[in-house]
Amino acid sequence: MNDLLGRAYKFEQEVFPSQLSLYNKLARHGQKPKALMISCSDSRIVPEQIMQAEPGELFVCRNAGNIVPPYSQANGGVSSTVEFAVAGLGVRDIIVCGHSDCGAMKCLFDQVDLARMPNVAAWLRHAHSAQQVVNDCYPHLEGAEQVRAVALENIVSQIAHLRTHPSVAAGIALGEISLHGWFVDIHAGTILGLDGSTGRFTPLREERFLPIAVPRGPRMAADFFRLEAAE
Repeated sequence: MNDLLGRAYKFEQEVFPSQLSLYNKLARHGQKPKALMISCSDSRIVPEQIMQAEPGELFVCRNAGNIVPPYSQANGGVSSTVEFAVAGLGVRDIIVCGHSDCGAMKCLFDQVDLARMPNVAAWLRHAHSAQQVVNDCYPHLEGAEQVRAVALENIVSQIAHLRTHPSVAAGIALGEISLHGWFVDIHAGTILGLDGSTGRFTPLREERFLPIAVPRGPRMAADFFRLEAAE
C-alpha cells in the first residue's frame, strides 16, 4: 500500500505538471469522452491502458463481471452511468469488455463460493443467460475453457441488456450509437471484438475492419408503416 501512496504523490509532483495544459483544458471546458467502456473490476484489466486513453477520452464503468442489468425503474449505478454517458455527455460508442480468467464468471460454476457471497450471487443472476448458453451449447467444456466460453457469451448477453436502456435504444434507432463487445486475453495480451454480422469474436487488427457488435445506422421499424401510408 505504501508503494501505491507514493505513486499518488508522484502524480501530484510529476504527472500532473507534465500534463498541465491538458488538465487546465479539461477543467475549463469539461469532459467530452469518446467512448463509454463497461469493464470488469478485475485489477488486471485497466481500461485506460487497454485503450491507451488520455484523461478526458474515456468514460469508465467497472463492476464484477462487466455486467449491465436490464433497464428497470429501480435506480442503479450502471444504469445511471449509461444514461449520463449517452444523454449527458453525448457518448456514441459503448464497449462491453470482458476478459479471460474472470473470477465472476468462475463463480457461476462454483456454488460453494457463491454461498459465502450472497450479494455476488444476486448480481450474477444478470449473467445466468450466458451460463445457460454454455451449459446447453458447450456441454463438453470444463475448467478454463468453460470459463472462457461463458465470459465470451456474457459479453453478448450484456450487450442485449444494454439495448433495453431507453437512451441507448433511441440512439441506436437514430443511427447515432454503436455497441462493441471486446474480450481481453490477459494471457496473450490480445483483444477480440464481437462481429455482429457473424456473431463471432475476431482479433482486433490494424489492417482489418474493426468488428462491431451493433454498427451505427438508423433502425426505425415504424418506417414500414409510413411507407405503406405513402403508397
